[in-house]
Amino acid sequence: MPIDIKMPALSPTMEQGTLAKWLVKEGDTVVSGDILAEIETDKATMEFEAVDEGTILSIAVPEGTEDVKVGTVIATLGAEGETAAPAPKAPAPKVADEPAAKAAEPVAAPAPAAEARPAPARAAVPKAAEKGDRIVASPLARRIAEQTGVDLAGVQGSGPNGRIVKADVVDAKAGTAT
Repeated sequence: MPIDIKMPALSPTMEQGTLAKWLVKEGDTVVSGDILAEIETDKATMEFEAVDEGTILSIAVPEGTEDVKVGTVIATLGAEGETAAPAPKAPAPKVADEPAAKAAEPVAAPAPAAEARPAPARAAVPKAAEKGDRIVASPLARRIAEQTGVDLAGVQGSGPNGRIVKADVVDAKAGTAT
């Protein structure tokens, strides 16, 4: 019998989150404790683990979907070899009008006037990840950098362990404007 995997409440006050990245795909076999996805809240990006074991039958919410309500079915898990009718697709408010392949770094759609500037920041983050150099930044800092065109590779973080926080991105933006 298929099991619905629902958007978890990763904190007591969490009401919705962004499904940033799926770490599994349909047809993958998972066991309890496997990491299924990365979920962004307003304060952190957390990993979501499987509670049950089985095969991912369907993924109802694509990666990069913002404002997914807690309790929304995001995927369906079944026993080995089991098939099920596809889960109804969850409503996707605020999904950026960009291809799902680009959703590895989800962001809100840029304002029309700023469309030309965010391209360098988008390119810089995946290149750093490909080389193995991880840019440690809060989800809010990443989103602001994306919207304002700030390259996080050139920002010095002032948060714990050098993490880039909102203030660092704002300061970097102010420094490039003058």
